[in-house]
Amino acid sequence: ITMVVPFAAGGPTDKVARDLAEVLRKGLSNQTVIIDNVGGAGGTLGAAKVAKAAPDGYTLVMATFAHAVNPSLVSKLPFDTEKAFSPVVMVARGPNVLVVRSDSPLKSVKDVLDTAKAQPGKLSYASQGNGTSAHLAGEMFENLARVKMTHVPYRGAGPAMTDLLGGQVDMMFATAAAVGPHVAAGKLRALAVTTPERSPVMKSVPTVAESVPGYAVESWYGLLAPAGTPAEVIAKLNAAAKQATQSADFKKKLEPEGLNVSTGSPQELDDYVRKEEVRWRKIVTENNIKPD
Repeated sequence: ITMVVPFAAGGPTDKVARDLAEVLRKGLSNQTVIIDNVGGAGGTLGAAKVAKAAPDGYTLVMATFAHAVNPSLVSKLPFDTEKAFSPVVMVARGPNVLVVRSDSPLKSVKDVLDTAKAQPGKLSYASQGNGTSAHLAGEMFENLARVKMTHVPYRGAGPAMTDLLGGQVDMMFATAAAVGPHVAAGKLRALAVTTPERSPVMKSVPTVAESVPGYAVESWYGLLAPAGTPAEVIAKLNAAAKQATQSADFKKKLEPEGLNVSTGSPQELDDYVRKEEVRWRKIVTENNIKPD
């Protein structure tokens, strides 16, 4: 089995995929599971490779937040997102985290709201590029809270984090995996998580929704197969992935990423992705967001 990761090696999607592949092998009678990193074009190149693959269950893609955003962000995708894939299983979900430097005068979401309302455009937030979760989390915050901030896109999460730590930008709606070590080291302060409910990994950190009703953004990872993959093959993969994700070893590896195992039926994954597409199309259209 080849599990395509539509991003470069070393990132959070790559890590989740490799951790899953390791435990999935056992559930599939020691079937070999190979990771194939096909990065580029915001995840669309890797997804396109799987869309064109034989629908036999031997080629899968680890889909993410980008998969639900790209249909509204990219004008000409090399596949029809709604028709090119068969859902297999959700793997994990988790929050982004609104963080500031530990010496920042912003100590709560209320402080951010008060400052943004009093001085529109003054506060800046970093992201790893246009259309990424860190960017759209900020756009949704602006829309729902009716405030104006300045988005500063970077070529990757690393440079964005460097400038946040260095004081060039005020804050970031970063992934839990990216900020965890810096929060633990006292370099960053976590103001809120972006999920509708508090994170089990950061129980003391409030949600953005506690200050901005209706706010919800989360990172997610789910397996998709090419459209036309037989139902019995999907069922076998779904069962094996569910069993694999329940292993104590896998769950332990997800903790530093701020992720929780969240499996279900193929239909549940399909419903989730379709709802996410609709939600983000509204934000992308209303805010006139273009890819880098």
